[in-house]
Amino acid sequence: MSFFGRNIKKIRGVKGLSQKSFAELFDLKRATLGAYEEGRSEPKIETIIKIANYFSISIDSMLTSDLTVNELLRFKEDLILDNNVHEKESFVNIPYVSEKNVENYCKHYNNPSFLNDLSIISLPIEIDKILRAFTVTNLEMTDHDKGLYPKDIVIAEKIAEEDFENYGNGEVVIAVLEKEIILRKIYFISDKVVFKAEHKNIEEKIFSKTDIKELWQAKYTFIKRLPEIGDEVENKLLFLEKELLKLKNRG
Repeated sequence: MSFFGRNIKKIRGVKGLSQKSFAELFDLKRATLGAYEEGRSEPKIETIIKIANYFSISIDSMLTSDLTVNELLRFKEDLILDNNVHEKESFVNIPYVSEKNVENYCKHYNNPSFLNDLSIISLPIEIDKILRAFTVTNLEMTDHDKGLYPKDIVIAEKIAEEDFENYGNGEVVIAVLEKEIILRKIYFISDKVVFKAEHKNIEEKIFSKTDIKELWQAKYTFIKRLPEIGDEVENKLLFLEKELLKLKNRG
């Protein structure tokens, strides 16, 4: 096991990872990683497998040879365990439009260099469509305690410009305009496009079709809060009980 500690220290150096960052990748404590690197402790076989698999290095090479920097830079071997090839699962990488870069996105939405510099969200979904992730910034798509709240993230699929007119009314979309990004339900009325909010106190917005730079259909959401967990019938009974108590107290 003496080579393992030296090798993971070299891997960190080549990949530019601190002890803390490396430890977090594999659910290790920083002190535990330090003990491995200094040869004061030996890892479990599960930990060795995880690290070898992550960096596509064979277990044999990790444990029995002193890997050089050049070897680490060109190491492309697949991890083979029990005669089965374990392939690293590939996720869909989605450019993320955060609250901070809405204005720049409206200006440079079709600039490949700008899009490549956006942060990326990876999701375990299989789809060959163009996707984009947008941050919810207001309460326009809320109805009482339901809907989308600020900081939630909507994953949307791009709608081709030639399909705008054929798009269904009432769908939840993200529209990129000259200076803003709108998340609402869409309705086509004659040559106008109407965007309606779920919140009853928010007025609709009306634009012409030529005002829309990009149109995206909402497909998935990442909600930054725990959903309420409970029995719907039980919740209704509790609500009725509270209302009856209110009526009783009034009487």
